[in-house]
Amino acid sequence: MYTVADLKKGLKLTLDGAPYIVIAFDFTKPGKGQALYRTKMRNMINGTILDRTYRSGETFEPASLEDRKMQFLYKEEDHFVFMDNQNFEQYHMSEDAVGDAKNYLIDNLPVDVLLFSEKAIGVDVPNFVNLRVVQTDPWAKGDTSGSDSKPATVETGYTLRVPPFIEEGELIVIDTRTGEYSTRVKG
Repeated sequence: MYTVADLKKGLKLTLDGAPYIVIAFDFTKPGKGQALYRTKMRNMINGTILDRTYRSGETFEPASLEDRKMQFLYKEEDHFVFMDNQNFEQYHMSEDAVGDAKNYLIDNLPVDVLLFSEKAIGVDVPNFVNLRVVQTDPWAKGDTSGSDSKPATVETGYTLRVPPFIEEGELIVIDTRTGEYSTRVKG
């Protein structure tokens, strides 16, 4: 059990049967009376924001979250399917739950899936992924127009800025934390 003294940014707890993460926290001690703990929490399943104020002595249930190593299998309409590497069980996640990770998901990509009560609620992709460029403008040798990048679309449909020498069909490395081009894969 957590108490209000344990509250801090990033703490994951259960409220009304749903997992929440504390995104903002403020401690106030008025001249008279008990201390107040103002929090702003985000529901980890549907993303709603909750503002609550607590007094000293209140307790919270820790969120029963579990990270599991899985691999991305495929996308089916608006759901993504992942397979547990240990027991080969499959988990379905909505596009909202997957979030920006959808830009980097290719078949068999190893990922960490966050589970709450055996339900997949979030996914973490590796920091760097290799994706193939499927569409970009050709580079004209000798072009000195000053443009140091151009748009490129990768196999997942994600569009980003790349250096002008990158061509269609090349494999590039993308930093998933920023969504930016990192380097191209040699060989």
